[in-house]
Amino acid sequence: PLLASAHESSCIRLWSIQGNLMKELLPFSEHPSGPLTALCTDILIKILLAGTKEGHIIRWNIASFLEDSQNTKNAIKEELCWRAHATEVVDLFIEEEKNVVVTASIDGSVRLWHGMTGYYFGYFGQARKFELSDTSRLILPPDVNDFPAIIKEESKHMEKKKVKYPLMLDRDK
Repeated sequence: PLLASAHESSCIRLWSIQGNLMKELLPFSEHPSGPLTALCTDILIKILLAGTKEGHIIRWNIASFLEDSQNTKNAIKEELCWRAHATEVVDLFIEEEKNVVVTASIDGSVRLWHGMTGYYFGYFGQARKFELSDTSRLILPPDVNDFPAIIKEESKHMEKKKVKYPLMLDRDK
C-alpha cells in the first residue's frame, strides 16, 4: 500500500503505510502548477494524476518506482501536463476501459480527456455524442487555449542560478 498527499506548495509526497516518506514530487512542466487540489491513480497504480488550483492536470508514471523504490534508477516520470479548466480542479478519475480522464471544476463543468495525450473529448451535457475513438482532431474547450505539453524524459527541475554580479548602483558608470 502507498499513501499520497498533495500540498499547497505543488509537492506530492508518497508515504509507506508505516508513515515513512518514500518520495517527494515537484512538477517541472512549463506552467507553474500552483496548489494541488485533487489526486487519483489508475487501478494498477501505474499512473498518478494531480489537479491544480489553476486548472491543470499533471500525469506521472509511477510504475517502475513502485516495483522497487530502493533502486534509484526507477524514477517517477512526469509525462504530461495540460490545462483542463480555467478554474480549480476539484475532482478527477481515470476510466481505464476507455482510457479517459474525467475532470470536475468549481466552474461546474465536468470534462472528458484522452488519458495518454490529454486531448479534449467534450463535456457532460453537450448536444453531440462523445467520440472517444478519434484522437486525431485536436480540439480545446472554449475557456482553455493551451495544448497539452508532453514532458521529455531528459527534462530536469529548474535550478536557481547564482548571480555573480547582483544589481548594484555603480556611480562610476
